[in-house]
Amino acid sequence: MSLDTIISFEHVNIKVKDHLVLSDVNLEVNKNEFIFVIGKVGSGKTSLIKTMNVEYPLDEGFATVSGYQLHKLKRKDIPKLRRKLGIVFQDFQLLTDRTIHKNLEFVLKATGWKNKQEINDRIAEVLDKVNLGYKGFKMPHQLSGGEQQRVVIARALLNNPDILLADEPTGNLDPATSEEIMDILFDIAASGRTVIMATHNYNLIKKFPARTLKCEDGALIETNLSEADLDKLIQNISDKET
Repeated sequence: MSLDTIISFEHVNIKVKDHLVLSDVNLEVNKNEFIFVIGKVGSGKTSLIKTMNVEYPLDEGFATVSGYQLHKLKRKDIPKLRRKLGIVFQDFQLLTDRTIHKNLEFVLKATGWKNKQEINDRIAEVLDKVNLGYKGFKMPHQLSGGEQQRVVIARALLNNPDILLADEPTGNLDPATSEEIMDILFDIAASGRTVIMATHNYNLIKKFPARTLKCEDGALIETNLSEADLDKLIQNISDKET
């Protein structure tokens, strides 16, 4: 494991309620990398992400995420690890009874921030990062789906995480809005964070090429999809939808 390695899995078996989902996972991810994780529904994409954020405990193998050894992690240290992770899911999970500013303020206060000026400054900073600096006063229902997802990304950045874990972040968005979200995620990776994104949207992988891992037949494999491979996958999905 090099000094640049931020995630390392060695011979990890990923289980969900005693069901083996992925076996013998070996993986190294460096700082600043953008990585796609692809695979069919139920192939293990989400399980991999939930193992990284310790939602699923690690019982077999060795894994390190942002300096924390998952196989040795004590319960009291889980919140410390999670502060180094930003999570972006397909469903926005915003608090619908308060403004965007209050949504973000809630997260900062819950993670120990107390100074009002520092809280306001940090909220302004992350909203500006996702081009929503002027919408903090809005309620979630007043924003489009793409804007709500940008708020979710801003929320994930609040505590300046080392790693952003994104599980189907464009799943509910139209193609143009999806590309706007991808631009933001790639900017985040370029700013020094690692981004791991699970997706089944092969059009996005074609337009935003990056290292790609595939969950298939209970294994996680490195895959180098050519443009022809991606065109074939896109066509297969299109055929099923028509």
